[in-house]
Amino acid sequence: MKRVMVLGSSFVDLMTRAPHLPEHGETVMGTYFKMGPGGKGFNQAVAARRAGAAICTAIKLGRDEFASVPLRYMEQYDMNRDYVRYSDELPTGNALIMVDEVTSQNMIAVYAGASASFGEEDFEALKPAIDSCDCLLLQLEINMDFMEKVVPYAVSKGIKVILNPAPAAEIPEVLLSSLYAVIPNEVEAKLITGIPVVWKEQTDEELMEACGKAADWFFAKGVSNVIITLGKKGLYVNNGSEARRFTNYDEIKPVDTTGAGDAFCGGFLAALGEEKDIFDAAAFGNVVSNLSVTRIGAAPSMPSREEIDAFLKNR
Repeated sequence: MKRVMVLGSSFVDLMTRAPHLPEHGETVMGTYFKMGPGGKGFNQAVAARRAGAAICTAIKLGRDEFASVPLRYMEQYDMNRDYVRYSDELPTGNALIMVDEVTSQNMIAVYAGASASFGEEDFEALKPAIDSCDCLLLQLEINMDFMEKVVPYAVSKGIKVILNPAPAAEIPEVLLSSLYAVIPNEVEAKLITGIPVVWKEQTDEELMEACGKAADWFFAKGVSNVIITLGKKGLYVNNGSEARRFTNYDEIKPVDTTGAGDAFCGGFLAALGEEKDIFDAAAFGNVVSNLSVTRIGAAPSMPSREEIDAFLKNR
């Protein structure tokens, strides 16, 4: 098994469910509340670990009461805490999440806090972890200047770097040109490339063609593999010479879609750690994502390897 690493954000999720998402200026009474660990980096690390990966997790927290939330989960899931970094100035990040209990759609506001303060001291401290991994997964919830240090360094060591470009932002070409894989969702793909990939009354052929155009945009920047997660329409995978689409499982009834993309990324990373190819790794990540939406929450919703294997055994 290859060693994999997630470097990214760690927030505390404050989630409430309500009969509908609020309009501008509207107050909606919630029906449920839960506090737990979150942030794309942490969610993806938990998903990978739960899926069986030998994983190193690098996050940055404040020295406050919220820091205990992800640390407690790391202990629960037997995740190494040697590369947890701390800020003396900024608090642990947080995410305010509202979920529509009818449609399972969500609205999220994020304050990055300590997660946006990675610096030179952190870089030096994390080099041993980066050096020891075979695959490195990143997102865009940490500061970009730090990403611009980490990615070229990791690539110079022969490490496969995977970027989940969320939330969507302008990405320096120096980062794109060296990526093993990029994993945007349909909205992020459009915002980054300018190419719409999903619209109403779209045929399967039109979907594949649109995703192919977006993939070509990434390939032109130097990315080796492109995966676009498509929500209800599954996901699209292109390795530069072949494109495939994976659909969701019809028997899965979503309860909460928060963290579904993170579940995919973590499952995909775990599969790469088992030396699966890009398509088999994507298929595995798709199972992890589908199972995650059957529960409420983000990190706490990630399925165990036993659950994943049991699901696959029946297919």
